[in-house]
Amino acid sequence: MKLLLVIFFAATCTSASAQWYRVDQLLKKRATRTPYEDLSGGRYIARFKAEKAPHPKISPVLIDRSQYSLEASENVVMQLAQHNMRFRIYNDASYNFSELARLYVKQNRLSEAKWFLLQSNNISRQQNDDKHTIENLVELASIKATMGDVLLARQDLAEAHDLAYAKGLNQYYETIELATQYLNQNKQPKQRPVLIYADGAQNKTKAE
Repeated sequence: MKLLLVIFFAATCTSASAQWYRVDQLLKKRATRTPYEDLSGGRYIARFKAEKAPHPKISPVLIDRSQYSLEASENVVMQLAQHNMRFRIYNDASYNFSELARLYVKQNRLSEAKWFLLQSNNISRQQNDDKHTIENLVELASIKATMGDVLLARQDLAEAHDLAYAKGLNQYYETIELATQYLNQNKQPKQRPVLIYADGAQNKTKAE
């Protein structure tokens, strides 16, 4: 009896497992795979509309140099000028003096700017650096006009024009002409500005 039961259960389990195996195989055969889409050739990207990004206009922002920055630049250029004068590198020293003058103009120290431009001009004349001489004369005219010396400013511009004409430096004609027109539009001398002197210079002037 026991033997018959064992044979019966064995046959039943075998047929059941075989049926589940067949069902699983049928499901596997019926399942269809989605074919992969060919993305080559840009067909997938072409579905989306190309949008142009706006180009923003970036305007530069000019920030004035601080007093600390101007003083630091002054010290550096002054040391270079002293070095070049000591070792008789006069041509470089002339450009150092011009740079010092521009720094002093930004600090409204016009008397010092004028003095250094005159020193630079003396060296540029000795070195036959005509271009630098013309540039110094134009800057001198601007400083003198600001200080109220319009007549002297005209003389500097006239000298710069004559030098440019004599040396064939036509590129300076426009700059000299613009400076001359500015003087003609401001014929009356302006009120002399309040000048800022170097440390100790103002006290020395009062003592004299």
